[in-house]
Amino acid sequence: MHAYRTETCGALRLADAGRTVRLAGWVHRKRDHGSLLFVDLRDHYGVTQCVIDRSSPLFEIADAQRLESVVSIAGTVVKRSPETVNPKLPTGEVEVQIAELQLLSEAEPLPMPVNTEADYPEEMRLKYRFLDLRRESIHANIVLRSKVISSIRRRMIEQGFMEFQTPILTASSPEGARDYLVPSRLHPGKFYALPQAPQQFKQLLMVAGFDRYFQIAPCFRDEASRADRSPGEFYQLDFEMSFVTQEDVFAAIEPVLHGIFVEFGGGRVATPLPFPRITYEDALLRYGTDKPDLRNPLVISEAGEVFRGSGFRVFAGAVEEGGVVRAIAVTGVASQPRSFFDKLNDWARGEGAPGLGYIVFAEGAAKGPIAKFLDAPRLERLKAVAGLKDGDAVFFVCDKKPAAEKLAGAARTKIAHELGLIERNAFRFCWIVDFPMYEFNEETRKIDFSHNPFSMPQGGLEALTTRDPLTIKAFQYDIVCNGVELSSGAIRNHRPEIMYKAFEIAGYSAAEVEARFGGMLNAFKYGAPPHGGSAPGIDRIVMLLADTPNIREVVAFPMNQQAQDLLMQAPSEVPPERLKELHIRLALPPAAKKD
Repeated sequence: MHAYRTETCGALRLADAGRTVRLAGWVHRKRDHGSLLFVDLRDHYGVTQCVIDRSSPLFEIADAQRLESVVSIAGTVVKRSPETVNPKLPTGEVEVQIAELQLLSEAEPLPMPVNTEADYPEEMRLKYRFLDLRRESIHANIVLRSKVISSIRRRMIEQGFMEFQTPILTASSPEGARDYLVPSRLHPGKFYALPQAPQQFKQLLMVAGFDRYFQIAPCFRDEASRADRSPGEFYQLDFEMSFVTQEDVFAAIEPVLHGIFVEFGGGRVATPLPFPRITYEDALLRYGTDKPDLRNPLVISEAGEVFRGSGFRVFAGAVEEGGVVRAIAVTGVASQPRSFFDKLNDWARGEGAPGLGYIVFAEGAAKGPIAKFLDAPRLERLKAVAGLKDGDAVFFVCDKKPAAEKLAGAARTKIAHELGLIERNAFRFCWIVDFPMYEFNEETRKIDFSHNPFSMPQGGLEALTTRDPLTIKAFQYDIVCNGVELSSGAIRNHRPEIMYKAFEIAGYSAAEVEARFGGMLNAFKYGAPPHGGSAPGIDRIVMLLADTPNIREVVAFPMNQQAQDLLMQAPSEVPPERLKELHIRLALPPAAKKD
């Protein structure tokens, strides 16, 4: 018999009754029933109930074992009596009568229990992450992550993609976040950067002629923590393709994502192929965000023209000054009590708005605080614009376009949640397309790239030289699921002359472009294929599948919100001799010096 185990703790079934086996694992629970002691033994695969009689010479030894001590148990598999069967366990029809027990590793008293899903402070969970990972739900999340990645690899390879690894130590790149810098010992005063994404390298692989690349790529960004992104590092399904249009990229990745969400969705439905395409402008208008949750059936309309010149001077004046009026139509809510509308009005005030105006259409009449300011023709136009009928209501947001979009999007979500309109047990995907190539930076008063600087502008060089930059669209796209952005991508700018001009508009000189992107730019001068790709986030995919709003629940060893690894005590101080070796002298702020 094996020294530790002949089976796992999730393997035994009724057919094994009468066999002598050996199990090894952690003491999950103990229950003393007087004459009998029950020990639940747990390993990666499951839980098996073991039992020992008080008359056994091993009883005291078994009773003395602390929870989470690691033991090996040998004994006979027996059938449980009908009243003691546990239908919640795959092994619940049998138990093991303990004949041998060996302590392999004794556990000290636990700082937090493992055999419960009770909530504990995040600081404690991360400090003792190795214990937290033993808990059923978080353990299952990490197993899910592994299975998802394995399935992604298989699906990508079946489509002809090849997996390559790109450098971790590289040069800085303007990806929109701060780099993590690594000092060079051999080159004093110079630094490597950890890649925010393998952007340039995957494009160089296309120039090198590999045609279809992918990797499960680690990415590093020195940015604040968010619920949907861990600080420091995250992983993405990075892929790139040659000789493709935007639609070719969609056709390649859609079956992968759809297949993953069907395979691991636990019966939840996923948007059928092809996923809907929504322009960036339409997304902001209809949903108030470029990350729309399509499980929400509510749609926003522009109603500014209904109020232009009307008796409702607040809206009419705002429209004349360039503002917009967003209308959120909600079907069948005319019978809601006044308190429902008042609650939403109070919510809007809590968001910093004057309120959330509304009109209710019921019994052939329009009611509400705004209705009296609109005559019959305007009310009919409003019904036509927003798709309203008797029994419906419409809510209004009026402000400058960006502020109105933001509040209308938040109101759309709030109303849907209040009414229970969000579709359950579904993954709803869409592509957001036609992003603007540039945006105006209000702080610097300059034109910046709005998305990926390496994207191909729609219209190419001609658009860059003849059009207002703020009107130029790019071949850029995001894929969104249930209001979560899974990926950004683009058809790349593979023409040097177009790249020079695109960066010139954003304030980069030719010399600066060559200094920062010389490797890729030089490669493009020797024959680059049209190419494009994307990079869906692994962490976010698993987060959605695990139905958890916090990404730290699907990462084995995440940092906390202050970008600290409490388990490994990182970041940590470096000995002076190491800093000297790296030619670094610290200039700490006063607060850090006191610490």
